Amino acid sequence: MANETWLERNTYHYSRFSDLAELVKLKEKKGVRISLCFPTLNEEQTIAKEIVIMRSELMLRYPLLDEIAVIDSGSTDRTREIAVEYGAQVFLADEILPSLEPYKGKGENLWKALHALSGDIIVYIDADIKNIHHRFAYGLVGPLLERDDVKYVKGFYDRPIAIDAKKVKPSSGGRVTELVVRPLFSLFYPELSQFIQPLSGEYAGYREILEQVAFPIGYGIETSMLLDIYDKWGMDVMAQVDLEKRFHRNQNTQSLGRMSFGIMQTFFRRMQAEKRLKIDTEVFEEMIQYRLEGSAYARSSSKLEHRERPPIITVPEYRERFGRVPPA
Repeated sequence: MANETWLERNTYHYSRFSDLAELVKLKEKKGVRISLCFPTLNEEQTIAKEIVIMRSELMLRYPLLDEIAVIDSGSTDRTREIAVEYGAQVFLADEILPSLEPYKGKGENLWKALHALSGDIIVYIDADIKNIHHRFAYGLVGPLLERDDVKYVKGFYDRPIAIDAKKVKPSSGGRVTELVVRPLFSLFYPELSQFIQPLSGEYAGYREILEQVAFPIGYGIETSMLLDIYDKWGMDVMAQVDLEKRFHRNQNTQSLGRMSFGIMQTFFRRMQAEKRLKIDTEVFEEMIQYRLEGSAYARSSSKLEHRERPPIITVPEYRERFGRVPPA
């Protein structure tokens, strides 16, 4: 209906796309290839199960995915060996586009996946999901195959926090979203506040979109991607899917503080670039924190330099590999 909000029109539950045979038909009709990327760093505890489930359900049983790949940041555990054993392609991020200075960070892995993988649609799923299910992939792909106007899909879910092996606190995730990102969106980009979990690590998009946006290498990648897609194409090319529950590794408050710092760095840089905000003072790149050690507070600091990769379509090796032409 014409008076529907974006939230009503572009929000789905994964069960809508659970007819996998029908999804495969839609994929074949569109003539697209679909690649799944797991960005990893020391994920030996979870990566095998993730690969097994996705490969068995969405490659062998239903040929929805054309390739599954791990893009690794240099794990010191057995992540890469396990991934190879269970049938995934494995790439070391530093060895993709070796002519470029290598960076370390999740955004680096996601950006380099565009060069390494062949899909018209790229699905990104975090590698630390303890309750992995193939809905995390097909739920994201569904709107992209069902609708011609949707080019990017974000996942959301309830995020229970595991206290110990027997205790779980329901609905207690997304602290950085609710304390940092949603207030910023509400102030400056109220339409984007309709995303239930803008920091979700599960999303999928068409190459034609992803290749045209910059990728911060650190914590700001998810926020940056939403801002850039919104600024270039608007809300209507995006959708979101309820994937229900997600159990994963939880971070302490100091780690979340550093994450928030990195996100805010990215956000305010984007605001200035889009001339939505002017900052007339020096902005520092050091996150200062304090912790109690005995009876005194000890200062600690983390320098979080903002680095990002440009839209990959500007990279000559990428254009040559895929025969792409930069947009005018």
